[in-house]
Amino acid sequence: MSYERLHPTFTFDADRLEQLKAVAPEAFADGAINWETLRAALGDHLEDEGSDVEHFGLFWPGKRAARRRASEPSRGTLIPVPGEGVDEDTTRNLFIEADNLDALKLLQKSYAGRVKMIYIDPPYNTGNDFVYRDDFREAPEDYLRRTGQMGQKGQFLTTNAKSDGRFHSTWLNMIYSRLLLARTLLSEDGVIFISIDDNEVHNLRQIMNEIFGEENFVDCIIWKKRYGGGAKEKHLVTLHEYILFYARDVDNLEPIFIPTTQASIERYYTQTDDNHSTRGPYRTHPLEATKSMGDRPNLVFSITAPDGTEVWPRRQWLWSRERVKAALADKELHFLRSRDGNWSVHTKQYLREKDGETRGSKAFSVIESVYSQHGTNELLDIFGDAQLFPFPKPTDLIKSLLQIGTHPRGKHIVVDMFAGSGTTAQAILEANAQDSGNRQMVLIQLDEVTGRTDYPTIPYITRERIRRTIEKIRNARAGELFTKQSDELDLGFHSYRFAPSNYKVWQDYNGEDMREVEQTFDMFETPLIDGWQPAHLLIEVMLQLGFPLDSRIESLPHFIANAVQRVTSDFHAHSLYACFDATVSDETIAALSLGSEDIFVCLDSALTDQTKARLSDACNLRTI
Repeated sequence: MSYERLHPTFTFDADRLEQLKAVAPEAFADGAINWETLRAALGDHLEDEGSDVEHFGLFWPGKRAARRRASEPSRGTLIPVPGEGVDEDTTRNLFIEADNLDALKLLQKSYAGRVKMIYIDPPYNTGNDFVYRDDFREAPEDYLRRTGQMGQKGQFLTTNAKSDGRFHSTWLNMIYSRLLLARTLLSEDGVIFISIDDNEVHNLRQIMNEIFGEENFVDCIIWKKRYGGGAKEKHLVTLHEYILFYARDVDNLEPIFIPTTQASIERYYTQTDDNHSTRGPYRTHPLEATKSMGDRPNLVFSITAPDGTEVWPRRQWLWSRERVKAALADKELHFLRSRDGNWSVHTKQYLREKDGETRGSKAFSVIESVYSQHGTNELLDIFGDAQLFPFPKPTDLIKSLLQIGTHPRGKHIVVDMFAGSGTTAQAILEANAQDSGNRQMVLIQLDEVTGRTDYPTIPYITRERIRRTIEKIRNARAGELFTKQSDELDLGFHSYRFAPSNYKVWQDYNGEDMREVEQTFDMFETPLIDGWQPAHLLIEVMLQLGFPLDSRIESLPHFIANAVQRVTSDFHAHSLYACFDATVSDETIAALSLGSEDIFVCLDSALTDQTKARLSDACNLRTI
């Protein structure tokens, strides 16, 4: 139980400072760090300033500033846009129209450690494919117009041209700060996939090693994106791109298996026996150990063949005597006789486990038979216009990654912070429909203009693609084209967009005019901007206090004197209660049924000192 004033300055670094304070409290005084005391506390673990030790890593102009930008608080919030989504009252899926750096900052507290998979398809830095601002101290539109990157009508005017001397640095500054924030969202067993090509793969690999740790590199997946051809190529015909695959912590990553395809079943599972009705067909593997396995004398013994012959291994078996005995009893060994009459022993790998679960397969580091043209054809099928969005990724590519990074029954959150035309959304929705999955999507897309009248910005395309995909799946389910159906299938999404914070931004004044000083303080007599809306303020407060955007918000009708809302989430055992009326009545306070861990939020001016004390004794009181 506590009392605290809310302010919109949370960054994930704030939590890190609290952790440091817990370890070395003596280094903190009046909320600031005493660096000399901290150096003394770190002792031998701190590198001397005059040390000649040089560190391996990637360095470029602007790297420190990019790291600093990642730790600066956002100056905005997210607000719901009713009517742009589908099934908005029940869905957990989210689409956010915002610069992804702003959005990632706003999601830090409520989604940290909760995301199972991140997929991003960032600009490849080909010379004309991205514009991202690098100063977040002012509104994005003001900054972009002031620096000449955006016209008065909202159109972007500049790109990262190869003629720019900071060509690679500009791209690295953009991606670096975003990856720093993305890592904090991942769960301990979370994974991230990043599509990239030869323009920046070498640089991206190094900064991923720095942020995630080289030990958490899983693989570099090769995607064969083209059939062939290439008459326009001057030298080699480029057929592939890359997908870098990292884990949040590879030690927490379970073995990866993907559903076995029908083609693999027909190719490999070719034999049957008496267990076929329950276990399906089987494939065989030699029981004989290879030379790579260390000597184990207890694995050297004979196995009786069908004709009574004692079969001995050349070196040793893979299985123990007890396991072989059980396999013989269950008819899970396959004996093969060569032309010279000698027997070899093989294990049977059935298509289905004993519990009826179909056996999975290992995923390959090369993805074939899914081409860029498929992505274009999908847009043509959905919109009737192949030119709507350039080079969209095909949904089957993203589905391949979903099979690796998520499990259909895991209720996993999947984030795509460069959503583009919405391929990831379509892939998640279709995958859930096909395997009865519970994957939740969080998509983020900058409001880049397209120059079109029907879809003036990219988010218009993204949202419409999601809506049409949902309609297509519903029609297919009605026609029973999807055989695995679940009443819990989430076929909806909620739309949010970036907006200025409901809190006023303090403006420093360095002059000596006392009237202006007084006016400055008068302006901040109330911390909220003019025209603030309770619904928008509630969302900002939720994000500040760690409640995700898919939390359940309900108005409590039994309060007469005040409008009170309750926010609950599966992520929290406690609830959040909010009342933004000018005065919170004694009747309301008396009727509040609050647990000691529950949070009550209201305007600071709405309470007297006595009611503040009363509420802070009953719950965690937060005032604005």
